[in-house]
Amino acid sequence: MEYLLVFIGAAIPWLEIALVIPLGIIRGLQPIVVIILAFIGNMFTIIPLIIGYDKFKQWLNKRQEQKSSKRTERAKSLWNKYGLPGMILLGPILIGSHIAAFIGMTLGATKKATLVWSTVSIGGWSLIFGLLTALGIDIFVPNE
Repeated sequence: MEYLLVFIGAAIPWLEIALVIPLGIIRGLQPIVVIILAFIGNMFTIIPLIIGYDKFKQWLNKRQEQKSSKRTERAKSLWNKYGLPGMILLGPILIGSHIAAFIGMTLGATKKATLVWSTVSIGGWSLIFGLLTALGIDIFVPNE
């Protein structure tokens, strides 16, 4: 049951891999299984977002006015500074992988490039978060 929660938690845009992987490993779950399930869970919602981007954008525009949030402004700044690869690679730790993918496509990235860079980013960060936590390195609390 806890492994299912890892999968579901990683699929939820505001929880993501940065929180779910360390929590799963700290709970005593197998690090490799946690990393893999979190990666798959995050990709489980990223892939439909990328594939269904056009319909999602239409739905979102109907639901709310286009307003600029702090995350959106941060994403645009990352895009202008580092392009799609930089924004997507930094996305999981700065703005969230789902937001990075969506904004990347909004700013003109192709679905294929967004999918490739999202996969690389989520896979890489999953390994980093998992390995650091499994090695006992506390990434959430500053050294005292």
